[in-house]
Amino acid sequence: MSTCNKLVKRNVKLFFKDKGMLFTSLITPIILLVLYATFLSNVYHDSFTESMPNSINISKTVIDGIVAGQLMSSLLAVSCVTVAFSSNFLMVQDKANGTIKDFKTSSVKSSILSLSYYIATLISTFVICVLATCACLVYVYIKGWYMSSSDVIMLFIDVVLLILFGTALSSVINFFLTTQGQITAVGTMVGAGYGFICGAYMPISSFSEGIQKIIMFLPGTYGTSLIRNHSMNGALDELNSQGIPNTIMTSIKDVLDCELYFFDNKVEMTTKYLILCITIILLLIIYILLNKFKKSN
Repeated sequence: MSTCNKLVKRNVKLFFKDKGMLFTSLITPIILLVLYATFLSNVYHDSFTESMPNSINISKTVIDGIVAGQLMSSLLAVSCVTVAFSSNFLMVQDKANGTIKDFKTSSVKSSILSLSYYIATLISTFVICVLATCACLVYVYIKGWYMSSSDVIMLFIDVVLLILFGTALSSVINFFLTTQGQITAVGTMVGAGYGFICGAYMPISSFSEGIQKIIMFLPGTYGTSLIRNHSMNGALDELNSQGIPNTIMTSIKDVLDCELYFFDNKVEMTTKYLILCITIILLLIIYILLNKFKKSN
């Protein structure tokens, strides 16, 4: 394990020293934070206010808390996956520049090498995403804090699960990449497209019925919904206590993707966790089998 530890330390250090990879991993949370805080927060605030009946007076602080929670959940749902891909690009770079061949000609086992890349990606992604989560919590505190201690704890659990999901997914996909051009292409597609297919950039209800059904088969969708629930749970409870009818509250939760429906069947919170955990395990098994198959050939 000493060899694995040394390789993990080497990979983590190279990631944080490589300004290109570090900037690529940070650009998604930075862009989203600036975009939401500067432009979309006002749009969300106005659209939410206009959707409420005129007879109901809602505190501006509550609305700000809901909007801030929506911002935080969108940012974290995307960043946990995109940062994992950026962190894992070191494995592809080692293939592209021939470094991985030097490792394989030495006494380092292929299994140890693969494990070191996975653990290093997990550590690097965890550091960045936890910092991003703390920054988002500060933003929510400034805008309107309604989160309970249990909400915060569950939010961090959601973030950890999404980091595990993003690391496993990136390990499987990046396994097939071998050039710098492929890194750029995949990084661009993941950065631009993942937020849409997981429901972070746009509510699922805004898509056509056919696309909605497809999105419900994607595990990232359930990760986004989990973070949505724990980011906005306190603010939504406060909104309900101010006299919003239950029927309207249900519609709000549906629009915000706090509640998901798989072919008109409501998906419970435990089911969302189960889907995410099973997906992580399956991706890990696929990654192990890919490395084992390659080694045998």
